[in-house]
Order: sequence, then structure tokens, then C-alpha cells
Amino acid sequence: RRHGRNGSGLLLMAMKCALAVTLLCVATHAREWRLSTTLTRGTATTNAFVTSAAAVSPRLLSSFLAASPGTAAQSERQRPAKCDFGPNSPPPGLYPERRKRTKNALGVRGGSELAARASAVMGQAVLWEENLDVIGKEHAGLVRSLAENGQAHLFAGWSLPGVDDDKKRDMMVQLDKLNKAYPGGLLEYVKRSKDLLEAAQSGRNALEGFVPSVPTGERLETGSGKYHSMESKGIAESAHAAFVLVAGGLGERLGFGGIKISLPSELVSGKPYLQLYAEHILALQARGRESTGDNKLTLPLAIMTSGDTHDQTLQLLESNNYFGLERSQVELIKQQKVPALSDQHGSIALDPKDPYKVLTKPHGHGDVHTLLHQSGIAKKWANDGKRWIVFFQDTNGLIFQAVPALIGVSSELKLQVNTLTIPRRPGEAIGSICSLKNEGSGQQLTVNVEYNQLEPLLKSTVSPEGDVPLPETGDSPYPGNTNALVFSAEEYARVLDSTGGLMPEFVNPKYKDSAKIEFKKPTRLECMMQDYPRLLDRDARVGFTQLERWSCFAACKNNAADAATQFEKTGFAESASTSESAIYRMFARKLKALGAKVAEPELQKFNNVPTQVGPKISLSPKFAVTLAELQQKFPEPKKVSLSETSTLSIEGRDIEIRGLDLDGSLHIKAVDGAHVVVDGLKVKNRGWPLVPVDQNDAAIPEELRIRGYNIDKSEKNAEYVFNEPGEYRLP
Repeated sequence: RRHGRNGSGLLLMAMKCALAVTLLCVATHAREWRLSTTLTRGTATTNAFVTSAAAVSPRLLSSFLAASPGTAAQSERQRPAKCDFGPNSPPPGLYPERRKRTKNALGVRGGSELAARASAVMGQAVLWEENLDVIGKEHAGLVRSLAENGQAHLFAGWSLPGVDDDKKRDMMVQLDKLNKAYPGGLLEYVKRSKDLLEAAQSGRNALEGFVPSVPTGERLETGSGKYHSMESKGIAESAHAAFVLVAGGLGERLGFGGIKISLPSELVSGKPYLQLYAEHILALQARGRESTGDNKLTLPLAIMTSGDTHDQTLQLLESNNYFGLERSQVELIKQQKVPALSDQHGSIALDPKDPYKVLTKPHGHGDVHTLLHQSGIAKKWANDGKRWIVFFQDTNGLIFQAVPALIGVSSELKLQVNTLTIPRRPGEAIGSICSLKNEGSGQQLTVNVEYNQLEPLLKSTVSPEGDVPLPETGDSPYPGNTNALVFSAEEYARVLDSTGGLMPEFVNPKYKDSAKIEFKKPTRLECMMQDYPRLLDRDARVGFTQLERWSCFAACKNNAADAATQFEKTGFAESASTSESAIYRMFARKLKALGAKVAEPELQKFNNVPTQVGPKISLSPKFAVTLAELQQKFPEPKKVSLSETSTLSIEGRDIEIRGLDLDGSLHIKAVDGAHVVVDGLKVKNRGWPLVPVDQNDAAIPEELRIRGYNIDKSEKNAEYVFNEPGEYRLP
């Protein structure tokens, strides 16, 4: 009124301003209400909201949150106890300038969980976007996909372009390798991790609903008619075999710093495990060439190595001319590690010492199937007409004693998977082969069940008393798994094609809290070679072949202290000394079964490990690959006698022992074409005794210290070497 008409204009202007302010307040409160509602739905929803928004437009999210002052002023009921940037973000003291810049951009000074999480994600999102030119277009898609799928924390430690650029590029090279190595890539790995971690957290039992029973298989007794039949059939079929050695481990558990396959299998011949295996393959190859008439026949060998063993394995092969194998018949397939997981949400872990490096861990020996598929080896073998693929472990010096019979049973029963098993005692720490049937779903499996799962499974289903021994033998009715298997090559390649080589996996996190949220240390997904049958159809023929332990299984895996403890519990030490003794003992038992007079061993202790010490018998694979061949080489076994201090070493195919009285050491070596007949030979000398050594003396080679002894080969009076073809007789 004081300004007349001009006053009414000012009034109208004021009313319009008031209305605008009112509408702005309503919009602001509505936005605050929506954010609060989102927050109260839980941390996971909050994180997803912020991460998604940041991925779409970090700067838009910044403006949006800055325009919402109420967000930082939540009620005390909703306010978290402290402001945390998340378990995967760098500590608050790290990158302080960046955190200050990000928080200022958000307009945050307080402790809202939403604002804090937004701060962490915002910093990550902005920095990986700013570094796209640094890492290159070839890696941009991988970074974006990881950031948009809950892995933005991987780039939280990145600095602005121009700082640590080489480290960023190195990290992308590592991520790219991990992405290509895993079937389906890293996103598939994260997805499977979340599913398996959820199952582990809930305590779901993978065997729930399954009822166990003894599977179909063949139990063979060495020397029986059935045994000879299966060996004979297997020798013929081995001409169509390929071999896979799983050798990804070092000898640290043994107290040996090198690769395990470089360890001497026994000291009489001094042959490392890899040489022993190569000679067995060559011996089977020679028999295959004779039976097929194909002088170019080769039996291929694939060796799975790891980052720890690859270079040393290659060096061992090259420095020994591949132990007689052709270089073209040996394939090395290198196992890659997988990302470690830092939390229940499947977050990929960073190396705590380096923010530009992903923490990785071994994935397990089930990777051998993935590698055989990805390399094309499995399909090539099937296309080349290979019928059988034999898988074996790195330090079992007796495994090839079982291979002919194992292949024979696979052929006889038309098995898609055949596992070599041994009798096991109830409660023994070794997996068992079981048939499992789910009455609800109808699913049927014949698979390995770990020893700590078998007992509760039996008690909850078919046997309230658990794993009850058989009265006639004292062994469990469920055979023990040696992790040596024979697969049908054609069906194996087909299954790998259909699954992309992806194996069944499991996770075993060690939780820090009872709620099963935090881990004591990062975990990872794992897979096992023997779980391959889980990929098969219900009508697939899966079985086992059981042989006596002494004839086919002598693992070398325990250091002296652990071996002594295990011997007390089970009677099997599985040490360097006992695995060597088992080789000598196997030959002694076979010769004795044929009718030879062979002294019994005595129990002695080396490094406090009880070890059988008796006649030391080392027969090369070329000399005999089956029991029937051994019988041909000892046509009159009753004329053969070996004392308890004897050492018999034979190298060569055309050697016959018709009569021998040995009390000491005898070594015979003959080239191909040299036919040597030993008839009526008597040898008496001081022999090759075992000499104890101090396991703590660093001047002594590790391969001797872990045994606790060396062998004295100074006696040379009975060594016969025939380097030219011809006919020879001893004496």
C-alpha cells in the first residue's frame, strides 16, 4: 500500500518466491525420505544403490547427495556407530587428499553410512574412469565390468594418471590373465563364489539326501587268474593310452626344497620319480609297437605344472634329454591360480602389501581337466584314436605296477571312469569311492567322499555305527581312493566340450565370527581331480579297481615328524624312507609269490620313522612291466635266493635269472639286443648297506636328510655291464 501499484507487484513477486521455496522444500524432504527408506532396507541395498549410481554417473551422484543435507543428519537410530569406508577400501590414513576431496564434493562432514559408502565408491569410480587412457582400450571393458559388479574396490588404491601408471598396467595384465584362465571369466568366478559362500554360511551339506552304498568294481588279488587276465588285456589296450601326471607341488611338506618329481624314488638306481614314470611309459610303448606292428607308435604324456614347479620341471626334462621320451610326446600345461576372496560377498582380495596386485591362491588339481580342455589336448588325443587316459600323482613309485590291470578292467567293464583303490581301515584319513543315490531327486553318483564326510553320512543313513570293518579282513567295505584314475578318452573329451572344462567347486572359509561374516584370512574356490564324475549323466559307467596296498600305493609326502605320528595312528608313514622301502618290498613279495627264497625285512628307525629294511630289489620297467613278464624272467624261481642284506639291480629287457644265490650286491645292465642268462651264479660280498645320516646336517643333500640315510655303493665286485648286443652267460 505504501508503494501503490508498485507495491502490489512486489507482493506478487514475494508470493511466487515463497511458493518456489515451499516446492523446493517438499522436493528436498521427499528426496531425503527416499534415501532414508533405501538406507533402512539394509547395507546391501545401500551399497548397491550407491555403486549403481556411481557407475552410471559419478558426478551426478555427487551433485545429488550434495543437494540432500538431511542425509548426513539421520536420526541416531539409523546412524552407524562409526564411519567406515568398507572392508575393501584402503585404511583412512591412506590417500587422505583423495578422501578429503571426495567428501567435500559430497558435502559430507558427518557419519552417515550412505555418505561414507558413497565416498568410497565415488573415489573408486572417478579414479578408474580417469585412468582409462592409462590402461588402454583393451582393458577398459574388463575394468568397467568388474566395477559395475561389486569389484570397484580393486581400483580404490589407484592414484591419478601420471603416478604409478606402470603398476596399473601390470595389474590389468594380471586381471586379464585371471579372466582368460577361468572358464566364463572373472564375473563367472565371482558369481559362483557368492553362491558357494552363501551355501557355506548357511551350513548346507552337499551330501544331504544321499544314501551311500558300495559301488561296482573289481577287487583283484595279485597273482590270481583274474589278475593275470586283466593285466594281459590291459597290456594290449595300453597301446592306445595317454598319460597325465599331476605335478604342481613342491616338496616343502617333505622338508625338500625342490620339485617332488625330482626326488630319487629309491637310492639303488637313483632314478627320480619323473625318470621312473618316463621309463614305464617307454616300456609300455615298446610293447605297444610290437603288438600293433606300428614302429612309430607313441604314448603321449601331459604334465600339469604350476607357477612353483613349471620352470624346474622343464629344466629337469631338458637337462636329461626328456629321459628318453621324444620332446614332441610331452606336453607341459601350466596351472594358473585364482583370485582370493576377502569377504562373504565374494569380493576379490588385493595383496595387503601391494594395492596394485590381486591376491591369488591355488585352485586345486581339478584344474587339470580345465587345462586339457582349453589346450585342446583331450580332444586331440580322442581324435588320434587314444582310448584311455591315465591320471596319476607325482610321488607314488608303485603306480605303474597297477596300470595294466587298471586299463584291463576299464576295457572289460566298459567303464567311463575307473579309480584305482586300496583297502582302507575305518577312520583312516583317505577318501572313499561311494555310490550315492538321492531318494528325493533320483540323482545317482559314484564319487569320492572325503573321510571326514563318510562317517557322519553313514551314521545318518545306512549304518548307525558308522564305518564298520568287514569281519574277514578288518577293512572298510568302502575302498580307499588313491587318486589314480583311467578315463575313456572319447567320452572324456565330449564331456569337457559340453561343460567348457569347468569343474565342480567348493569353498572352505575359516570364519572369524559366529555370524560367519568375516574371514580369518582370504579364501578361494577349489576343485579336485577326482570330482570329475559329478559332471556325468546318471547312466555313466563309473567304477573302481582294488588292489593290495603293497602292490600299487606308496605315497611320499610326509616329513619325518609327521610321518612318525601318522605311523603311530595308521601304520603307514608315507615318508621318503618308507616309500623307497615299499618299492623294494613290492618286488620282494612278487618274487616270493613266484617261488623264490627272499628274506623277510626287519623294522629299523631312520629319523625316528619305522622303516622296513630287507633285500633291496630294483628292477627297471624295461625288464618287466607285468607279473607274467616277471615270471618269464625268473623261469626257475626256486633256484633264486636273496639274503636280508642283498641288493639286486637289473637294467635291461633281455635278461633271464635262472639260478642265483645272492648274499651281497649284484648289478646287471644290458643294452637292447644283449641277451644275458644268469644261471648258477653265487655272489657274496659286503653289499650296499644303508648308512644313517644326520637330518640336521646342512652339508648333506636334502634328499638324503629327509630319508635319514645314504646308501654305500663302494662294493664293486659284482657289477656286470653289457654294452654290445650278443649272447652272454653268468657265471
